[in-house]
Amino acid sequence: MPPHSPSAAGVPDAGDERSGPPVRQALSESVYERIKAMVMDHEIAPGARVGIEALARGLKVSPTPVREALARLESDGLVVKRALSGYRATQLLTRQGLDELFEMRLLLEPRAAALAAVNATETQLDAFERIVEEMQAHPSPNERYASYRDFAALDQRFHEAIGQAAHRPLLADAVERLHAHLHIFRLSKVVGAEGPTVAEHERIVRAVLRRNPERAAEAMTEHLTRSLERQIEDGEQPAS
Repeated sequence: MPPHSPSAAGVPDAGDERSGPPVRQALSESVYERIKAMVMDHEIAPGARVGIEALARGLKVSPTPVREALARLESDGLVVKRALSGYRATQLLTRQGLDELFEMRLLLEPRAAALAAVNATETQLDAFERIVEEMQAHPSPNERYASYRDFAALDQRFHEAIGQAAHRPLLADAVERLHAHLHIFRLSKVVGAEGPTVAEHERIVRAVLRRNPERAAEAMTEHLTRSLERQIEDGEQPAS
């Protein structure tokens, strides 16, 4: 194997046209995660231009999986595509943007939690408990996205699962489209955020398991309010 081949860099070889769909899918996912980490860790600075050819050279892949990754990151709200100027990393949330994000969450997610307490299936209730158990077992993250990626993904899964369990497709879609977790975790460090987050998630789950919509809404409101307060108190460190 040549010393600078994509496989040597930990990315599947994109040069073999005979590669089947599983290989292409693995390549696409790997490139997506690599570029996403660069944005989350500010290796690609907020507002900076994201060059497809330069990324392809740096990752030792063809431009195709880079384009696919950037399309996904645009959907995530981490990059934007401008006519004639290509992709740029999105700017970080300002304090006003953070307040507006939580204003939207406080409108949507307590209602989703209340509906989940009424409408969640047994399978969905089991899923809530599993997600919280996984978060409890997760090691304390450090400052790099690679460390807190799994915790952030579990956090996102939890909130989106509550939205799905409401059995209101438009509401669930609205919760998902906020991409709150990506924007919040991108703001700053997450060290120490997992303790109160998991405890608050547990209170939400207990209320949903007891089929208590009022308490579920209150627990979600309390969680989101404290999350915003923690970020403000800690210099807008994420703790959602």
